[in-house]
Amino acid sequence: MSIVRWRPLLHNPPIENRRFPPIRSEPSRSISTRRSIKNSSKFSFKSSHLELLPVIRANLAQTPPLSEAPDAEISFTETFQLKRTQSVEGKVTVRLHQQEEQGSKWELVVGCNLEGKWILHWGVTYCDDSGSEWDQAPLEMRPPDSVPFKDYAIETPLKKSSSVSGGEILYELKIDVDGGSTIAAIHFVLKEEETGAWFQHKGRDFRVPLTNFLEENDDNILGRKNLNVWPGALGQISSLLLKPEGSPPEKELVQNSKITGFCEEYTILKEEQVQNSMTVTVKKSNEANKNLLHFDTDIPGNVVVHWGVCRNNNKHWEVPSKPHPPSTKILRRKALQTLLQRSFELQPKADVIGSWGLFPVDKEFSGVLFVLKLSEYAWLNNSGTDFYIPITSVSSSQPQITRDQAANEQLRSTELHDNVDKITSDARNESPEVNIAEELGSTSPVSPEKPEATQTGHAAFTDEIINEIRNLVTDISSERDKGTKSKEAQENILQEIEKLAAEAYSIFRSSAPTFVEESVSDTDQLKPTVQICSGTGSGYEILCQGFNWESHKSGRWYSELKSKASELSSLGFTTIWLPPPTESVSPEGYMPKDLYNLNSRYGSLEELKDLVQNFHDVGIKVLGDVVLNHRCAHYKNSNGIWNLFGGHLNWDDRAVVADDPHFQGKGNKSSGDHFHAAPNIDHSQDFVRKDLKEWLCWLRKEVGYDGWRLDFVRGFWGGYVKDYLEASEPYFAVGEYWDSLSYTYGEMDHNQDAHRQRIIDWINATNGTAGAFDVTTKGVLHTALEKCEYWRLSDQKQKPPGVVGWWPSRAVTFIENHDTGSTQGHWRFPSGKEMQGYAYILTHPGTPAVFYDHIFSHYKQEISKLISVRHRAKIHCRSVVKIMKAERDVYAAEVGDKVAVKIGPGYYEPSGPRKWNLAAEGNDYKVWEAL
Repeated sequence: MSIVRWRPLLHNPPIENRRFPPIRSEPSRSISTRRSIKNSSKFSFKSSHLELLPVIRANLAQTPPLSEAPDAEISFTETFQLKRTQSVEGKVTVRLHQQEEQGSKWELVVGCNLEGKWILHWGVTYCDDSGSEWDQAPLEMRPPDSVPFKDYAIETPLKKSSSVSGGEILYELKIDVDGGSTIAAIHFVLKEEETGAWFQHKGRDFRVPLTNFLEENDDNILGRKNLNVWPGALGQISSLLLKPEGSPPEKELVQNSKITGFCEEYTILKEEQVQNSMTVTVKKSNEANKNLLHFDTDIPGNVVVHWGVCRNNNKHWEVPSKPHPPSTKILRRKALQTLLQRSFELQPKADVIGSWGLFPVDKEFSGVLFVLKLSEYAWLNNSGTDFYIPITSVSSSQPQITRDQAANEQLRSTELHDNVDKITSDARNESPEVNIAEELGSTSPVSPEKPEATQTGHAAFTDEIINEIRNLVTDISSERDKGTKSKEAQENILQEIEKLAAEAYSIFRSSAPTFVEESVSDTDQLKPTVQICSGTGSGYEILCQGFNWESHKSGRWYSELKSKASELSSLGFTTIWLPPPTESVSPEGYMPKDLYNLNSRYGSLEELKDLVQNFHDVGIKVLGDVVLNHRCAHYKNSNGIWNLFGGHLNWDDRAVVADDPHFQGKGNKSSGDHFHAAPNIDHSQDFVRKDLKEWLCWLRKEVGYDGWRLDFVRGFWGGYVKDYLEASEPYFAVGEYWDSLSYTYGEMDHNQDAHRQRIIDWINATNGTAGAFDVTTKGVLHTALEKCEYWRLSDQKQKPPGVVGWWPSRAVTFIENHDTGSTQGHWRFPSGKEMQGYAYILTHPGTPAVFYDHIFSHYKQEISKLISVRHRAKIHCRSVVKIMKAERDVYAAEVGDKVAVKIGPGYYEPSGPRKWNLAAEGNDYKVWEAL
């Protein structure tokens, strides 16, 4: 049996390519994901893998029992509503059998025994098709209620079966199969419509073979053990298919093939939302200097309260004085972790199952902060921030924050984020008219009549951040008043402002009420923080992807690219992204083996160093493509599994995550998605992180890289990325956080907030130290241009609908790359519309990336004009966009005060008091500059 963990909360529809869901032609990356785990408060932890039991007890004195003060005065009580997820296990059954009454007729039955609205997303491949793309099934095969999906698949709902007894739920679908047809296989994935989640087989589509046209070592073939494959048949069939002439017709091969029936089951883990609650009551203790906190929750299983205390409402975590409750351990001198007692342990016969605890707290503290740990990866907090319980000068009648107040706080934090982006942009541009204090004043929520100490919940938390920003603003204003010429000092202050704004913004943007932690030594805690770049460079970067999927084939790509360095500089590019440099099992470089061996199919180490130096000589920064998620092994273990590494980093199987069944790792569970083609690296291991940080620093020094393009960052927690970037101090960094947009019945949804939120969450997990490719913008541009639906280019708040509309300084926009363009062709941009796409990203905020194939093509001159406009108008990653039109056939916007752009066949001309000069135009696009 195969066990596939399914994460439905992320709502992953199919990636926009014809073969669901790989992004590259190498073995597919799993779509199932783990939620990003983080805490938006001032106190946060990196990843760790702490077991709930056994617990290190730190109780030096007996904790007072609950009955100590039954009639004690209650000074505060509040019940928090908690939303969590729990896994429900079920089975997917795939059965291929012959219909008794008709010898050549077969039937494929796909069933699922979990409640839900199940959709089969399926297609077929033919014997004479040497590729891997799906085709739509012929009409006679399609069951009732089938709906075509684009031009390559069918979607058919599963229906509740009435043939199952015993009250078991079963949803199933039957597809008739002609045993004499030229169809080689049926491919499918299963979708649960209500959540939008997808169930796959080992991260790829299920494949049901109807002939013996098999791929060697393809473990996605169902019923393989029952297939009757002739000895030597694969070699014979391969040679026949490659013959240009004289090969026997495919029909002869099909007639010699044999379909064999089978029935297999696959375990599925579906996550469902469950509502629980936690009630916290503050009572006076018999001891004069103590308060008692009583925790009571109906969450089943082990519940750990991760808690600390604070003074004067500042919400800075401290460890309370002893005695501590039973089952408590101290974590990094910052917080306590207490395992609540199970209710049924006190009342074994009671029906109520939950947990409770009684915590003594000194009255010198003003409040208690806490979050809940349910399992190794499951945490609960209070809508993105910590739970807070006031324990001095409180009463049960204290007014609570209302829904309207919360909405206003969200609006204020969003406005704060937008204003800070504009402020830092203006400050970097040395705008003489910028008044930072005045701009921040519009975000101030504290009135003179209402002291800050009375603020509670989100308001107080964001007020604190705003005050810190004001202090930093005072610092930078002081630097300017003194005439200080230190650009570095001012830049550091601006970066701190950005981080604080991101923190405030994340309180309300966080969709996953969770975070993780990591055990760090006390000596590490005392190390000074490293000043690093914010991940956006100067804000004026224009990125060139300096390769495509075929670039490795010449064996001398570095030398070929070197000859184009001067030309790329003259075109206006500031940064170039080079291909993966390491020795790799796959020639493209994305299956790395020995990380310190930089002799690849693109060239030698010396050629790479020479290339980097050449780009530096013409003023272009260089990004290295680093694959940190997975690594190919050198040796097999005793079970014949490839999970032992050689070379300079000779790791053993402790470096491999434990929950990927393919590689028998002995590390901890993965903090992200699995990439089943190679062992996923366990970044929670100290030795792994140490080695990778040393490797990145070595690359910076030895090769001269200025920054990183980070491959497949969905495979590991963004907090590890922060750790790696702080160590290697890149000038610019961008992560490939790629997942699918939201669709309903095959049509892209207008609202893509959930999609871009997942990218934002990853950026937040890195603490804003890296940007991310704006896959949302690419997807929306696809549909808008392909279907002439340009209204899609404005979201509900009249902002750009991608990441660039929410956090433009961290959005790297693009329309094509080595995965989607070149010979890969996965999710290729609409043909003939490429320049409309470039007119959009090269005039809008964010950091635009241009694909190599487009630069050195007939588009070169048009792209060059657009880059020149961007430079002249000083458009940067935070420029302000004002959308003028977003209608069926036209989109138009003004960017900053100097550029207007229009894409689409519809009409638009800029107007107003300013005079506009047409600076660039092409097929269905125009760009103007203000005179």
